[in-house]
Amino acid sequence: MLVNTKNMLLDAKRNRYAVPAFNIHNLETFKVVVETASKLKSPVIVAATPGTFRYSGRDYIQAIAEVAANKYNIPIALHLDHHEKYKNIKKSIDLGTKSVMIDASFNSFLKNIKKVQQVVKYAKPRDVTVEAELGSLAGQEDDMFIDEKKSKYTDPNQAIEFVKKTNIDSLAIAIGTAHGMYKEKPDLDFGRLAEIRENISIPLVLHGASGLSESDVKKCIELGINKVNIATELKIFFANAVKKYFRNNPGANDPRKYLEHGKEAMAVVVENKIKMCNSNNRCSTQ
Repeated sequence: MLVNTKNMLLDAKRNRYAVPAFNIHNLETFKVVVETASKLKSPVIVAATPGTFRYSGRDYIQAIAEVAANKYNIPIALHLDHHEKYKNIKKSIDLGTKSVMIDASFNSFLKNIKKVQQVVKYAKPRDVTVEAELGSLAGQEDDMFIDEKKSKYTDPNQAIEFVKKTNIDSLAIAIGTAHGMYKEKPDLDFGRLAEIRENISIPLVLHGASGLSESDVKKCIELGINKVNIATELKIFFANAVKKYFRNNPGANDPRKYLEHGKEAMAVVVENKIKMCNSNNRCSTQ
């Protein structure tokens, strides 16, 4: 069933696990995520950036999500990831999307609040959950690039005010992760995470999990993270498998064959991440 993220993330918070959010780009990657989640009986969040919607079309992605929701007996949320423009968020909500992220984190604190409030005002009466971000991660996510020097950790005291004034359903925080793969092991501020969790009652979100060690992700979950975003790692394994297929089959031209190898490689990553988040076999608790 196609749902918003409210109940799945509250259950994750209650039972101390996380729901993985996997970024997809087309029918093939969408199917990998939902088929693997269904096999493992895991609730799942299928995330799409503005660039993905431009590439595949909002109506096409929405239609794929609805087919998957009818086919698989697990909670599936189609989620807007790192959307900045209100008009695009509104368009997806009108198409039937039930979970959105408004990313205004690169603005001032007060402007961030104002932009989030605008989305919440439209989303809540339509049973749509809203995620927002406070603080900013270094690296590139879709068209958005933030230099490491301009990244900013989430202020625990500001987080309290931010959640109270915006009435969001989940909060993405910055504790030292980054978008993309890591060149060296990141130094995560676990103390900051623990302080935010102690003072914030809504589910917390970790962006930039691609390439993080399993032990670091599990520690974040133990300290209160309820949603873990994975994007770059999926693309790398998918692409490498397709490249390998073409090296071994230079005359290949059938996408039904070469894309299958990408799907198989990506499925391994999805399965590992679901188990890392400990969300497998959780559907019975939803």
